[in-house]
Amino acid sequence: MSKIKIAVFGCGAIAQRRHIPEYAENGLAELVAYADPILERAQEMADQYGGKAYASYEELLASEDVDAVSVCTPNHLHAEMAIYAANAGKHVLVEKPMAATAEEGEQMIEAARRNGVFLMVGHNQRLMPPHVKAKEILDSGELGRVLTFRTSFGHPGPESWSVDGAGSWFFRKDEAVMGAMGDLGVHKSDFIRYLLDDEVAEVAGFIGTVDKKDTDVDDNASCLLRMKGGAIGTLVASWTQYKGGDNSTVLWCERGVMKIGTVDGDEVIVEPTEGLTQTYKVGAMATNEKQVPSGVIDAFLDSISTGTPPAISGEEGLKSLKVILAAFESQRTGQFVKL
Repeated sequence: MSKIKIAVFGCGAIAQRRHIPEYAENGLAELVAYADPILERAQEMADQYGGKAYASYEELLASEDVDAVSVCTPNHLHAEMAIYAANAGKHVLVEKPMAATAEEGEQMIEAARRNGVFLMVGHNQRLMPPHVKAKEILDSGELGRVLTFRTSFGHPGPESWSVDGAGSWFFRKDEAVMGAMGDLGVHKSDFIRYLLDDEVAEVAGFIGTVDKKDTDVDDNASCLLRMKGGAIGTLVASWTQYKGGDNSTVLWCERGVMKIGTVDGDEVIVEPTEGLTQTYKVGAMATNEKQVPSGVIDAFLDSISTGTPPAISGEEGLKSLKVILAAFESQRTGQFVKL
């Protein structure tokens, strides 16, 4: 079988540390080309992994025969590039948040449908080993229904992650559109939907810039969610967890508690109402400091090679995005927002 020819749009941190190395390690893929307006970044990737460098994605697609693209650019470009690639007949993996607005997300989905290509969103939290195990336990029914929950994602901010440091696009609203909520909160809205196999019915959001200087994007958010199935809980996203970070979820269920990512080394802890506590050592989640395989690239390539639509589809990405957009609407209006 011939390899799947890959192009990468944007050669910043997420491309350098996750997408490109994971394509290189997967035998199904061949890295063909890279596009970045800072040509030197694209050339550095080409020199390291093979392929050609371009300053624009339009020039790349006009010059190279590729099967699929990864969109790893500032958020405001996601829709534009994904639609362009889909219209060129390429499968698309787009980083989260998939788009700046729900309308853009719908246009991306329609472009993929119209051109017969796959659109996948890089919500890697579904694929982290502790989250996969937690889903398996919850789906077994041993804990019964989820009654309440809290889910949180925080770190010190993009200063230490982005290749541009404190000068990163993450802090410029015209490019980022949203801050911690687009970076981390949308991961958690996607994860809680996936974990509970339920949709968010209503949102209240407190979102603001608490501590980051010289930026007009949010660095913190605390949201209250009511699920359609009745469970209620909180979602937190933070760029100001300066001493370490947090990627944890706790579920209080009918017959016990499940704790995910609360204790280093014991990634999933189940405390039943009756019986002994069980701990599961299933492998750590990826962090900015410790890169482990995300699973996203492997899942994308598997979808293409087998002709199977991706589980983390554009439609799924849009549902998760709408939760975050509703939280922003709640912050603006001071009202609960129904989805």
